[in-house]
Amino acid sequence: MALGVCLLFDRRAERTLRGMWDRLEQLGVPTLRSHTHGLHHPHLSYVVLLDWDLDSVLAAVQRLDNHEPFEVTFDAVGAFRRGRVSLVPAVPADLVPRQQAVLQAVRDTGAVVHQHYETDRWLPHSSLAPRARLDQLPLIAAAVYDVLPLTARISRAALVDSGTGQVWPLANLP
Repeated sequence: MALGVCLLFDRRAERTLRGMWDRLEQLGVPTLRSHTHGLHHPHLSYVVLLDWDLDSVLAAVQRLDNHEPFEVTFDAVGAFRRGRVSLVPAVPADLVPRQQAVLQAVRDTGAVVHQHYETDRWLPHSSLAPRARLDQLPLIAAAVYDVLPLTARISRAALVDSGTGQVWPLANLP
């Protein structure tokens, strides 16, 4: 189980991403639609925690500056180790310093941060297929590139428990 500090997309982008999940599922590629509890939300994670105190993390993140909504544009597919296939966005220049502020805030609570979200390790992405096989990559690319580019507006954030699907909306956009 993990807790993510997640940026959430506007309805149009969320609908489009869920449509990608559905198309890939029809092609036999398991996506976040069917992964674990099936309650996943399209998102971009600032940080993922492996051990945490929920109240402390929530308070720490909500103390951070509130930023204006912004857009990211997805125009690439990336494949991480162990078959995680994701959309890769172009992001605003200030997103890395914002991610670093979130990282420091949660680290200051004593939370244990997943190594891929540490300083100089974070690669912004939105997961599509958590365990794709090598032979499925051409199917994924063909299905996704039929839709891309996709511009997504981000105007809200939440803490999301990946083990249960539970969501705690944030009062701010860190």
